[in-house]
Amino acid sequence: MGDADRERWNAKYEGAAEPAAAHPLAERALTSPLPDGPVLDLASGPSGSALLAARGGRDVLAVDISGVALARLTAAARRDGLSGRISVEEADLEVWRPPPDAFALVLCTGYWDRALLGPAARAVAPGGLLAWEAFTSDARRARPSLPAEWCLAEGEPAALLPAGFAVLDQHDVPGGKRRLLARRADGSGGVAR
Repeated sequence: MGDADRERWNAKYEGAAEPAAAHPLAERALTSPLPDGPVLDLASGPSGSALLAARGGRDVLAVDISGVALARLTAAARRDGLSGRISVEEADLEVWRPPPDAFALVLCTGYWDRALLGPAARAVAPGGLLAWEAFTSDARRARPSLPAEWCLAEGEPAALLPAGFAVLDQHDVPGGKRRLLARRADGSGGVAR
C-alpha cells in the first residue's frame, strides 16, 4: 500500500477538526486491571483513545500511516498537557512491527491484517491486554467494495491468538464489526483476571 495508502488517509484526516472520542473498547480495556507499562495504539488516527490512556497516566505509542492524523494527535496532546505521555510513529503497519513483551495494552480499532495480529499479541506484556476491533465479512454486504482481506473471518481474531491468551470477550457489534478483548498469561502459569 505505502504511499497511496498514506495519501488516502492524509486526505481523510485533513478535514477532521478534533481527535475522535475514545473508542468504547479502549475505555473498557483501560478500566480493566493492567500491569505497569505503556499502551500501543495501532492504526491510531488522531486517537481519543491515546489521549484517554495518557490522561490516566499511561505512556502511549501511537502508530499510523497518516502524518496528518499523528500531527492532530500531537497537537491535541500538547493542548491537553500530555505531550510527555504520547509518542507518535508514522509507519506502514504492513511492514512495521512492535517489540515483544513491551506494552500493558495493545489496542487496534478499525484495521485488520492477519500478519500483524501475531506480532501485536507478542507485544503484550505478561498480564496485559490485547483489544482489537475490525470489520467482519458481514460488512461486505453493505460495503461490497470493502476488500475481503480487510475483514475478519468466522471466529477471528480469537481463533488466531497465540498460546497463552485467554479470551475475555469476543462479540459482534453493529456496523459489521467484531470486538476482541484478550489477556496474556501473567507469567506465573496463570491468566490474570
